[in-house]
Amino acid sequence: MSGQVLAHTWYMTQRQLMAILRQPVFLAMALIQPVIWLFLFGNLFRKVVELGGFGTTSYLDYLVPGIVVMSALGSSMWAGMGTLEEIERGTLNRFLTTPVSRNALMNANVVQNGIANTAQSVAILLLGWAAGAGYPGGAAGLLILVAASVLLGTVFGALSNAVGMIVRERESIIGINTFLLMPLTFLSTSFMAPSQMPGWMRDIAAFNPVNWAMVAGRSALGADPDWQLVGTRCGGLLLLAAAAVALSTRTFRSYQKSV
Repeated sequence: MSGQVLAHTWYMTQRQLMAILRQPVFLAMALIQPVIWLFLFGNLFRKVVELGGFGTTSYLDYLVPGIVVMSALGSSMWAGMGTLEEIERGTLNRFLTTPVSRNALMNANVVQNGIANTAQSVAILLLGWAAGAGYPGGAAGLLILVAASVLLGTVFGALSNAVGMIVRERESIIGINTFLLMPLTFLSTSFMAPSQMPGWMRDIAAFNPVNWAMVAGRSALGADPDWQLVGTRCGGLLLLAAAAVALSTRTFRSYQKSV
């Protein structure tokens, strides 16, 4: 990537970050839902670890990585709404008449999404630690969990941007997100250990990228990480992220030709 593209990408990223910071309600909501999951579900299901298979005696230790990943998923799936707003307001079209790098316009979405997911993940991890969660894997485990959540966010953020440029309707984006969010969340090990799930749910979870991020993060945070498992799941997420970004870029080029 050339220096000019990097400079343009950072400029556009800053612009998007400033837009988020100017919406305190959005920032508050981004943390309220994870807090509800953390403390409500953490207390409601705290005795479920007695069933076994969780790899820990504390349900909170098991739950926190799941909440980090779910939050990245939930926030990233709405990225297309921002793209759609840019289209409706004519902002994107105006940028297309300037010398700004076309790659920077799309790269900024990925970078901004990654920064936002990182900040959100760190906040959740701190809240979990304050509530009593333990992280035996230390700093390396925490970094891998955050990286896995960012990769997952990149996958669904890029796909959401692609959908936004294709359908160009808020109702369609809302409908698609509503349809996908619950199955992706509950057909994973978000709240329950694999050994306690029905066999058909375990089979589906094995192919669910949301579950890949959870498995990689939980293993890395454990006292005895399975690095092969971490590597394969993170590698799969990286490949999906690259494919999703390529698709998003392709749809952007198609949109550019249509205006």
